[in-house]
Amino acid sequence: MNILLTGGCGYIGTMLTEALLGQGHKVTVVDVMWFGNRLPAHANLTVIRQDTRDVERIPMAGVEAVLHLANVANDPCSELDAKLSWEVNVLASMQLVERAIRHGVRQFVYASSGSVYGVKDEPQVTEDLPLVPISDYNKTKMVSERVLLSYRDKILIQCVRPATVCGYSPRMRLDLSVNMLAVQALANGRITVFGGDQTRPNIHIRDMVGVYLHLLEQRERMSGVYNAGFENISILDIARRVTEYVPAEIVVTPSNDPRSYRLNSDKLLATGFRPRYGVNDAIQEIIAAFREGRLKNEDGCYNIKTMKTIGNLGWACAAKT
Repeated sequence: MNILLTGGCGYIGTMLTEALLGQGHKVTVVDVMWFGNRLPAHANLTVIRQDTRDVERIPMAGVEAVLHLANVANDPCSELDAKLSWEVNVLASMQLVERAIRHGVRQFVYASSGSVYGVKDEPQVTEDLPLVPISDYNKTKMVSERVLLSYRDKILIQCVRPATVCGYSPRMRLDLSVNMLAVQALANGRITVFGGDQTRPNIHIRDMVGVYLHLLEQRERMSGVYNAGFENISILDIARRVTEYVPAEIVVTPSNDPRSYRLNSDKLLATGFRPRYGVNDAIQEIIAAFREGRLKNEDGCYNIKTMKTIGNLGWACAAKT
């Protein structure tokens, strides 16, 4: 299959690109590369350094499916520049799907976020519950979903609402709960937990990749929204799991982030998908990567630190170089 993957140089995108190539697909990656490019050369891979806001320059001829992962990710980064976040996460998504439709693309898979639910008291958060986003990032994801699903009579639209992703990637992120707590223990011998009682859903990065591959194989299914998360664990319990492998002190401090919810992914499981990895697997592979020198606790692994640097240089300049 000929696949266009936006954000293919990112934390999940890097792993997804390699998996798609491993299955024999032809992949075109479009990424602004604010965080670099760690993809090895491959005969079936084309990598284009391109801002998704400049949609007319994104190649679409012959594309059969679009996997749209490119976005300004997480709350702190979205708050740096609200205009940038809405342009990239919403406007560019709308323009991209319209371009896909004009070129006869059959399938459009969108990486949304489980955080669109906000704070939920329900024991199981399913796709039919109302969305109550509490940050700009959450709001851009919700609006993007609504916009994209408005085109479902013209193209297969599948919106994925992932839990917090964990595990090792060559383009590593250490601003995600499991990854962050594991590296804190390794680097400092001390884990700082903000709040701790909040329950959050988690998904291993290899299962996250597996979800996208699975949806590509389920093209006969109708457009819709799918939760993707399989371990609902409190932040404090994640820290305790880390200390089972790395001795570390746990320090609990107050938090201003009240989000707490238990994601239910029965709808995705009903399509035949089965998770194969978990939080403990993620912790162990992060430990291995750190001790082997493949992973370091450095600024480039934190989106907000990199985005602040790029912002100081000017977004337009960074996007076009």
